[in-house]
Amino acid sequence: MGFSREEIRRGMLLYAITDQTWLKEGQTLPQVVETVLKNGATFLQIREKNLTADAIEAEGEVLREICKRYHVPCIVNDSVEVALECDADGVHVGQGDIMDRDVRALIGPDKILGITAHNVEEAKAAESAGADYIGVGAVFPTSTKKNTSPLSMEHLKEIVAAVNIPVVAIGGISADNIMRLSGSGVDGVAVVSALFGADDPAAATRDMLEKAKKVTEKRG
Repeated sequence: MGFSREEIRRGMLLYAITDQTWLKEGQTLPQVVETVLKNGATFLQIREKNLTADAIEAEGEVLREICKRYHVPCIVNDSVEVALECDADGVHVGQGDIMDRDVRALIGPDKILGITAHNVEEAKAAESAGADYIGVGAVFPTSTKKNTSPLSMEHLKEIVAAVNIPVVAIGGISADNIMRLSGSGVDGVAVVSALFGADDPAAATRDMLEKAKKVTEKRG
């Protein structure tokens, strides 16, 4: 595997998810990705809902090279095919993607597989499907995911306790609410606008990294 299990677990700490619709005028996605990685982001997911598969593949090849320089995993959201074409480190998929096909078999044993879960049953199904980690949420109200209800702290703790693989919390996480995840047991936080929509992505990344460390230090 390009990244060990321990490296993947550590990568959950500050998991950056791209969305170039948040970029300010004059910014480019590669530029901001390099900024957040340089300032402490530990994982990168390419999630661009408004781009074609070909465009994501081209963007992925550029971002993958940036990630390599910082030894940070780079995965693609949703598309196994695009992830393989741009030789990303892995793919993140939803529950629907593991219902009728073996994603682990498609990507092979050396690629990272992340799977979304919203409850204990889905978390266990993801682990059984060969996931290296689980993305759980939404933990707070979010504009990124429509028609979702925030997950309670109690349910988040239950999911963490139900599996033996890393869990990253996602959904509406910001510098203002991240500390509310203390004691949940998560291995880190996944963020979009908190980094890519920040006025100062470098400062925002450093701030979120320090807060993510405090959240995970208080696991239990």
